[in-house]
Amino acid sequence: MLQRRTPDTGTVVEREETAKAAGATHFPVRLIATLSLLAGVAPLSIDMYLPAFPEMAVEFGTGASAIQLTLTAFLIGLASGQLVIGPLSDRYGRRPLLLIGTLTCALFSALCALAPTIELLASARFFQGFAGAAGIVLGRAVISDRAEGPAAAKLFSLLIVINAVAPIVAPLLGGAIVTGVGWRGVFWALAALAIVMFLCVVLGVPESHPRERRTGGGIASTLRNAGVVLRNRRYLGFTLSYVFAFGVMFAYISASPFVLQNVHGLSAGWYSVVFTTNALGLVVASVVNSKLIGRVGGRAILRAGLLALATLSVAMLVNSLVGPVFVITLILLWCTVASLGLVVANATTLALGEARQAAGTASAVLGALQFLLAAAISPLVGIGGDHTALPMAIVMVVSAGFGLVAFVVATGRRGARSE
Repeated sequence: MLQRRTPDTGTVVEREETAKAAGATHFPVRLIATLSLLAGVAPLSIDMYLPAFPEMAVEFGTGASAIQLTLTAFLIGLASGQLVIGPLSDRYGRRPLLLIGTLTCALFSALCALAPTIELLASARFFQGFAGAAGIVLGRAVISDRAEGPAAAKLFSLLIVINAVAPIVAPLLGGAIVTGVGWRGVFWALAALAIVMFLCVVLGVPESHPRERRTGGGIASTLRNAGVVLRNRRYLGFTLSYVFAFGVMFAYISASPFVLQNVHGLSAGWYSVVFTTNALGLVVASVVNSKLIGRVGGRAILRAGLLALATLSVAMLVNSLVGPVFVITLILLWCTVASLGLVVANATTLALGEARQAAGTASAVLGALQFLLAAAISPLVGIGGDHTALPMAIVMVVSAGFGLVAFVVATGRRGARSE
């Protein structure tokens, strides 16, 4: 039973903890909408300006690799920003850093739009990513502050749906903007979106990390807190399960344009159809996960998802060695992307559940490793050239294998406790 509110402020915290244990934590619609918007900042910032790459190369008088460097700078900023902002939020709270981060992201998005040289654009992209990291890392932390178990997994599943839909919408929206007003218009649109996010945080995101739970003592305390998180074997195991599963996803994202168009001969239009269909598979699996989580349990679904991911990746490797056969490639890619819907939300929930005392730090490590691995995988899948599916399949197998091993480590000795 939830207690009635009394003058004792500690009772409010007790009520919240009791609600979490019962799976009854309430998330207002405007809070869910704001967290969904914050979750979309990375895919939108990555994919919206992709159609503008040729135009940008011409304007700056540079090659494709220099333009690609602006994306790498953004990913590095996104990873490092999470490592700084997450731990700081454990000490100062989520809301102030969300406000600062979204406003700063708007500023550097505008600077991207005004950049006169490719060097200044790359620098502005780094800081745009650094500031934009606040929305990603603190969105996860807010969910972890307010919910756990099945309730948290359902919310993380919703964020996965947003992250699956955003890459579909972003290039279409970006292409329309580039055609209408040029590539700089994309960054003005991102600046406007960041302002909208700032206003949404002002109006719809209350502080979820009260003062009595915050860490103190400066940098030494923050580092000590991070050390506690990183020494938690179960947290690291579930985190690495998430990170390496995302590695499979990024291998697919980076290599599939070449595999499906150069190897299998699809047109750009048909590639977009296949990419959209696969993204819808991720959406469907995420919805199924949210329905099953209360009955089956996150750990069991995560195990099944990781096993499916590893099996499908091995099948993709075999297909690449003997063919590849077009129809089999399509089926395996769809099933692989869909199986991620059974992995990501549950791995996130279980990882952050192991570090509730420092959810900001835990979310930061998870997110930083995710995007650092993404930055490393992008060149790896291109090592064999752009007319083979083998590098993609090898990276998928290795990532899926490491993810499965990490899960075994997390659920090994003393790891069999219930969620």
